[in-house]
Amino acid sequence: MSDSKKFLIVEDEEKVASFIKKGLFTQGYGSEIASTGREALVFFESQKYDLVILDIGLPDMSGLEVCEQIRRANAKVPILMLTALGSVSDKLSGFEVGTDDYLVKPFDFMELLVRIKALLKRSNENMPEDDILKVADLELNLHQKVAIRAGKVIALTAKEFNLLEYLMRNRGRVVSKLDIAEYVWDIDFDTGTNFIEVYVNYLRNKLDKGFDEKLIHTIFGMGYTLKSK
Repeated sequence: MSDSKKFLIVEDEEKVASFIKKGLFTQGYGSEIASTGREALVFFESQKYDLVILDIGLPDMSGLEVCEQIRRANAKVPILMLTALGSVSDKLSGFEVGTDDYLVKPFDFMELLVRIKALLKRSNENMPEDDILKVADLELNLHQKVAIRAGKVIALTAKEFNLLEYLMRNRGRVVSKLDIAEYVWDIDFDTGTNFIEVYVNYLRNKLDKGFDEKLIHTIFGMGYTLKSK
C-alpha cells in the first residue's frame, strides 16, 4: 500500500463507492466502505483512518452530522465531502462542520485523486515552530486546538481555527482572499462567491465583538490583516 494509507469511504451508492475503492486500489491506497452514517461512525471509532471521503446524502443521517461527529473525535483527519449540491450555502455548511474540501458529483477520479493528495500533503506537514501563537491578548494553542482572548476560551470550528491560525502567522501582513482560499481551503478562489467574507465575519463576531480593540481589519480592495495597535 502507498505509505500504508487507509481511507474510509462513506457512500450509499454502491457503484460510486466501488468506483472510488477500485480507483484508490490502483494508486496503492487501502479503503473500507460504509454505506450509512451510523456504520461509518462505528468504523471510525474502532479503526484509524488517514482520510475520510464522505457523501453528504446518506440514507440514515446527513453527511454533515457524520462529519461533525468525526471532527469532535478527531480534529486532524482530512475529510473530503462528496455532494450533488453545488451552491455556496451547501459548501459553507460543510466547511462549518469541519469539512476540509468538497467535490461535486459527478466527478472524474483523477480530480478526486488530486484533492486527496493535496489533503494528505497538508496533513503530513510538520507544524512550524511554537505551539502557541500570540497577538495582543489573543492566544492560539496549536497543540490543544484552543483559542483564548483575555482569558476567555473561544469556541471555533475547524475551518475558523485554520483561518485564524493563518491570519496570526501572518500578523501585520495583508493577505488576499486568494491567499486565504489556497491556504485554508486548498482551492482556487471563485470571485463569484463570498465564503471568505462569511468566515472572516464569523471570526470577527467571536474574537472582536465586545472588545474595544479590534484585531481583524479589512483592507479595502486588498484583503485582510490581523494586528494589534
